[in-house]
Amino acid sequence: MKRLSIALATAMIIVSLVLSYLSLSLTPKAKVVIRVSTTTSLYVTGLLDHLAEELKKRYPEVEVVFISVGSGAALELAAKGDVDVVMVHAPSLEKKYIERGVIVNGAIFAYNYFVLVGPSEDPARVKGLEDIVEAFKRIYQAGELGHSCFVSRGDMSGTHVRELMIWNMTGLNPKGRLWYVESGTGMSKTLMLADNLKAYTLSDIGTFLKLKKEGVLKNLVMLVSRGSLLINVYSIHLVNPSRYEVNKEYARRWMEFILSDDGQELIASYGKDKYGVALFNPAKGRSEELKKMWNLLSEGG
Repeated sequence: MKRLSIALATAMIIVSLVLSYLSLSLTPKAKVVIRVSTTTSLYVTGLLDHLAEELKKRYPEVEVVFISVGSGAALELAAKGDVDVVMVHAPSLEKKYIERGVIVNGAIFAYNYFVLVGPSEDPARVKGLEDIVEAFKRIYQAGELGHSCFVSRGDMSGTHVRELMIWNMTGLNPKGRLWYVESGTGMSKTLMLADNLKAYTLSDIGTFLKLKKEGVLKNLVMLVSRGSLLINVYSIHLVNPSRYEVNKEYARRWMEFILSDDGQELIASYGKDKYGVALFNPAKGRSEELKKMWNLLSEGG
């Protein structure tokens, strides 16, 4: 009888342990949030949501929350400790925040190109030029004659910073001219304003192709897309965990996924089905070349 009691007690303990294990195994993990401030072009094109969906397959508990703003604002959110990760394309701004110790462990993960777009009539005669500086000079001259307009982001985004760098290289200052309009908005709204005004503007190629394919842009066409000054380098940075309260572990996992072979392949293929071309190119295989370009651009503004 005593042996039977011991056996029953042992069995009950085993059953209890098994049930406890099953309960723990079946209980969903607590939701984990990764806060990412990002340039608008990465978000509007849908690339980041696409990557986040794939990350969730690996880590079902993760929710990636994107705050889509210009690169300058994205970096300032990092400086306030409001995000865990920054994904931007403004090397000269990034360098300042690196030097301040706001962001760390930066890496280039993708690139594409800026393009000069404008009305098909092209009053400044810039179509096909391989020198973007010369193209801006011609737009300035046409603007002074009342023949053209230029719409600027005017928001210290990566695109705006590049535009200002190019204007600086022309030796001309368009600010305050009647034909120079500052939208103070993101890339999509800036393109739509330029389309309505039949004006020139500088855009990342991804957002332009997306809106063009969707039929949003009726008047704008791509005019200048060549030259080293138009390369658009995207970097990912962790917000410094030694200075801010951040989700260090999952921020690192997000970054590692973006830079992994799987992440890079997703970037390489994104947009091909819908637009006929990839909207972004992976950094894999061109890291050293892109880093040299990043260093050059970081001194440019």
